[in-house]
Amino acid sequence: MNIYRYIFRRLAGLPPLLLGVLTIAFLLSQVSQVDPLNSILPERMLSNPAAVAAAKARWGLDKSPLTQYFVYLQNVATGDLGVSFRTKRPVARDLMQRLPATLELVVAALLFGSVLGVATGVVAARFRDSVFDHAVRLFALFGSSIPVFWSGLVFLSIFSVQLGWTPGPGRLGSRTAAGPPITGLHTIDSLIQGNWPMFFEALSHLILPAIVLGWSVMGIISRLVRGSMLDVLSQDYIAMAKAKGAGGLRVLLRHALPNALIPAITVIGYSFAYLLTGAVLTETIFSWPGIGSYAVESARALDYPAIMGVTMLGGAAFLLTNLVTDIAYAIVDPKIKLQ
Repeated sequence: MNIYRYIFRRLAGLPPLLLGVLTIAFLLSQVSQVDPLNSILPERMLSNPAAVAAAKARWGLDKSPLTQYFVYLQNVATGDLGVSFRTKRPVARDLMQRLPATLELVVAALLFGSVLGVATGVVAARFRDSVFDHAVRLFALFGSSIPVFWSGLVFLSIFSVQLGWTPGPGRLGSRTAAGPPITGLHTIDSLIQGNWPMFFEALSHLILPAIVLGWSVMGIISRLVRGSMLDVLSQDYIAMAKAKGAGGLRVLLRHALPNALIPAITVIGYSFAYLLTGAVLTETIFSWPGIGSYAVESARALDYPAIMGVTMLGGAAFLLTNLVTDIAYAIVDPKIKLQ
């Protein structure tokens, strides 16, 4: 199948899948026993029938659940995700303001996890059963099994509080004002503006949460690449390359690594969507003003429009990442047929 036809067919299938995500999220919000009026009105106003009626009319809660569902879908189709109960601002605007912070953190974490995971996996496979191999596997095991909230708190305590190597939580220092936003990513904006002090400060704040968030991805990728490399290195064409006089480094990097990376592409692709929606604990611990902390604040306040907006963003991220991963997989491995 032509790749353009495949992309078009996959894109055409995204709206029904996203509709299913929104439908499930809406049903879950309806069957919950929590009344959204508790987050809209002060406690003293809940006993006022006039105030309750006005609030229901204002937020459309006086309509049947089916009517609310179709009204919400109609609004989503026009780009209107509703108004947050908590911030009283459009949810779409809140998400757009928070998204750059999460993207900056996720991209940095994914780069750290992918580069270090691939490198350690390759070296561990090359020196199989050595001390380094055992150390890498132990480090990878810790990264993929230790909870993020624990490692985040421990890293903050050691590197920020005791050693003072990294700054505290937040994207910038309390006395530093961010320049005019261009992309919303402080490291990129400061480079564009030539603001080197801000760049290094933003980078210093980014390092620790990126390591904490990317450690789990690094562990998964490292173990996967190691296993894949061991399998590839035992193939006949590797032995043939060695017989023809190819050096060990050339065999490792040119013949074995490209084939061993094919399974890792799927993990790296899905890791982006996972980190985008799963950075809740990391953003909370490091006071990172991204989508994850926004989701936590919205959940605490029973802010249903905001929760639905975060759910839709997460679902779209997973669906698009799935599409991009499949395409990349097919490009790297020509033997795979697009269906």
